[in-house]
Amino acid sequence: MSARTARLFLALAGALAFAGFATPAGALPPQPVDASDQGGLAFVLFAIMCGLIAASLFYMDRVRRRRTGED
Repeated sequence: MSARTARLFLALAGALAFAGFATPAGALPPQPVDASDQGGLAFVLFAIMCGLIAASLFYMDRVRRRRTGED
């Protein structure tokens, strides 16, 4: 493979990588819950998510304390 072919290949690979990452925002999948239409459901799902995050932080701290022997 000559140097010119290698450069062409790298340029093509770079262009394809850029095209793969530079998608417009409208091309993303739609939101499963839209707060403007389903405000109550969005609030309930947000509250569940916050509860799960708090519970996971509590659990991770508890596991860390058990491993280190802290009381």
